[in-house]
Amino acid sequence: MRIRRKKWARPELDACPYYIDNAEEMKGRWHEAFADNSRPLYLELGCGKGVFAAQHALRYPDINIIAADIKADMLAVGRRTVENMFGAVERTHDNIMLLRMNIVNISQLFAENDTVDRIYINFCNPWNRGKHNKRRLTHPRQLEQYRNILKQGGELRFKTDDDELFEDSVEYFKECGWEITYITRDLHAENLPDNLITEHERMFASEGKKIKFLIALPPRKE
Repeated sequence: MRIRRKKWARPELDACPYYIDNAEEMKGRWHEAFADNSRPLYLELGCGKGVFAAQHALRYPDINIIAADIKADMLAVGRRTVENMFGAVERTHDNIMLLRMNIVNISQLFAENDTVDRIYINFCNPWNRGKHNKRRLTHPRQLEQYRNILKQGGELRFKTDDDELFEDSVEYFKECGWEITYITRDLHAENLPDNLITEHERMFASEGKKIKFLIALPPRKE
C-alpha cells in the first residue's frame, strides 16, 4: 500500500514506547519486549494501518503480538489506530508492539530463542507480474525463513482477495512441504467465530470479492 509521507510520523513514533525501529538490536530478545514474556507470541507481517493487530491485542489480552511493516509512515498511522482503539476501552496496550522491518530479511533478525507461535499475512501485495513473484510474502524463499521462526506446532494464517496470489501460494506451501490444515476460497461464507476483519477485507468484500484463507503448518525442523 502506498502512503504519503507524514511530517508527524517520526516524532510520534520516537515518543511511542511500543515502537521498535532497530530490529537488529532486538535479535535474541523479542520476547523481552513485552511486560509479560510468558504469553504466546504472534507476528503480523505487513500490518498496514494496524487495524488487525489492534483488534487482536484487544480481543486476546493474554497473547503478545508484533505488528511489522517496512514503512515508518504506515506504522505511525498504526500507532494512532492502537491509541484510538485502546482509548475507547481504557485498557493498557502492553501486549502489542509496532516494528519497522524489511520482511525479506526476517531470518536475520530472529534468533533460535525468538520463535513465535503464529504468523499472520493479511492482504499482502500480490506482485502478480512474473518477474516480481519472488517479492511475495508467501514465496518459497520466504516460507523457508518463516519455518525457522515458528515454534514446533506453530502455524501461519494467510488471507487475500487475490485469486492468482492465493492459488500460487497454495502451490508454494505444498512445494515447501507445509501442511495446509484449513482452506477456503470464500471465508465469509464460513462464518468463522475468530475471524478479525481488516480494513482491506471489509473493502474487498463490499466490492463482491471473495476472501481466500488458509492455515498451514511448516515441515518439522531437522
